[in-house]
Amino acid sequence: MHNTPSGRPKIAIIDPNTLSALGLKQILQNVMPIMTVDIYGSYAELTANDADSYFHYFTAINIVLENMAFFQERRRKTIVLTLSLDTMSQLSDFHCLCINAPESALVHSILALQQHAHGHGEHMPPMPAVLSQKILTDREIEVMSLIVQGYINKEIADKLNIGLTTVITHRKNIMDKLGMKSVSALTIYAVMHGYVDINKI
Repeated sequence: MHNTPSGRPKIAIIDPNTLSALGLKQILQNVMPIMTVDIYGSYAELTANDADSYFHYFTAINIVLENMAFFQERRRKTIVLTLSLDTMSQLSDFHCLCINAPESALVHSILALQQHAHGHGEHMPPMPAVLSQKILTDREIEVMSLIVQGYINKEIADKLNIGLTTVITHRKNIMDKLGMKSVSALTIYAVMHGYVDINKI
């Protein structure tokens, strides 16, 4: 595995669309906090920066098509960023990620890729201790699990036989303790820590 000096594996995003690349970087850093993510606007920028030091390439489809020989050789570590499911058939040898999808669908796809590629984390370096320790109470874990499965506060209250205000308090405490602001970030945390099966979200 290729690591940075700090021992963190590196991922490269190669995409001329800066806004798209920055959004993907944010999601990837939530999914894999141990990774360092670098962004390149072109193939030339990537190859000028020790391209083979990267663990994965998340690459815009046009860049893959224009530099097929390079990416074909590294197809196991290349994830092609496509705008529609139709283009994926041209690149059946590659893992593809449709980026023109709602945030929840994109997060789900990245988590599925991560679990598929890394066999539930067994090929990944260990999580830093601070990220792997149990931060939430058992009740908060129950509430979080229901939130990421799409239940609304009232349904959570009914399922757990607790008051609506208690659910709202738990919800706030969960977000505060984990330092998260969105359900997408919470979903990533819950799946990565094994609290929720990806097939239930």
